[in-house]
Amino acid sequence: MNAAPGPGLTPLALYARSRGIPATVAALVCAALLTLWVASRPDVYLDPYRRVPLVSLAPLLASSAIGVSLHTYARDLDDTAVRRWWPRRLAHLLVLTALAAALLALAVPGHSQEFGGAAMVRNTLGAVGITAAAAVLLGARVSWMPTTLYLSAVYLSAASPRVSKATILAWPMQPGPQRGAWAVGLTLFVLGTALCAARGARPEGPRA
Repeated sequence: MNAAPGPGLTPLALYARSRGIPATVAALVCAALLTLWVASRPDVYLDPYRRVPLVSLAPLLASSAIGVSLHTYARDLDDTAVRRWWPRRLAHLLVLTALAAALLALAVPGHSQEFGGAAMVRNTLGAVGITAAAAVLLGARVSWMPTTLYLSAVYLSAASPRVSKATILAWPMQPGPQRGAWAVGLTLFVLGTALCAARGARPEGPRA
């Protein structure tokens, strides 16, 4: 049973607590520290192409944590609230995405054209966009699945020269500054965030 909220908690603190945002922030920090440790290894630092798994896996972990935080235990109460919820949902996604993108970008040193911070920011935005849309369509608890399937498929197909050069299709595998890859990542983020802010995560039943 959850403990009763303290009398001194503000509405913002209550919202953060109900969505598990402190745990989400801790997960983002852990993902960034793990990325920093792996990216700092000599073989990864000297060979930029060894960072390709990082720029795929780290945004996936971050977006999964953000997606799970979109779950609400009282959707009926949210729908009948006097105040509109879309500004809170939008702020929720924007703040956590900005934090994740900043932490992961700082964790990957190197030039923007060598799978550095630019690629990490782009992939984080795109991954969060896919996950946010999945939360609306499937539910927050399984919102990580479409993102995992897509990024895994693109990563496993990246060895093919035809796929690796397809900037639009294989946007997560591009080094960083390609305009087509950025256009896809930003479009996914804008569409997914707007949809989630407007609709909210799909209602889900209690856990078994």
